[in-house]
Amino acid sequence: MDSTAIAFAASDQPEAQAALARLEARYGNTAPEQADVIVALGGDGFILHTLHAHMAMETAIYGMNRGSVGFLMNTYDEDDLPARLARAHTTTLHPLRMAATDINGQKHEALAINEVSLIRQARHAAKIKILVDGVARMEEMICDGVLVATPAGSTAYNLSAAGPIIPLESEILALTPISAFRPRRWRGALLPAKAAVEFVIRDADFRTVSATADFHEVRDVARVTISEDRSVSLNLLFDPEHNLEERIIKEQFEP
Repeated sequence: MDSTAIAFAASDQPEAQAALARLEARYGNTAPEQADVIVALGGDGFILHTLHAHMAMETAIYGMNRGSVGFLMNTYDEDDLPARLARAHTTTLHPLRMAATDINGQKHEALAINEVSLIRQARHAAKIKILVDGVARMEEMICDGVLVATPAGSTAYNLSAAGPIIPLESEILALTPISAFRPRRWRGALLPAKAAVEFVIRDADFRTVSATADFHEVRDVARVTISEDRSVSLNLLFDPEHNLEERIIKEQFEP
């Protein structure tokens, strides 16, 4: 148990850096390529960066909260860390693959753990056609934008846009409008994780729109397709007492 090879990573925040120094002194620090587990010290934003940085390795990542949000993080405690890691439960995530074509016909791809979001670039409202599995479900939405969020991303930008919170292990995606003008009362949709979503930008040269997969932005898009990429697996570790499902339920009743 105590022979677990741990790689520590920390955000730039002073609290996370101080924790890193103490944990390195106590447990050592293995290179990520040789580690059994990566312990990320920070908030939800930092664990997202950590997942992206080590995506190809598929090494399990255990977050400890040294940030401001920490919805996906475990409680910070320096004691008995190898034993905590041995007891932790694994939740496997699959990212979204964004394939975007810009107005010049150039193609771009990127992966998103949280969400793929489309946002108008200028003062003109975006006009977006929405297709699901090749079927046109909305011919035109006039809006500031739209996003597709994974369960892991449902408590991030999706929640700020009044989208639903989704249990982490559910096989569901959230399709959420951003400041929709028409249809005025449409609140979005819940889709099966296997669904393929396509956005076609109306008048894309004039009503310019950007598409962002987590941190990767593509400007002046004309068409964007989004689907879950099950060839990529990301493993998050949680303490048994973390009770993420309870936190998700509680969050939905917060004022």
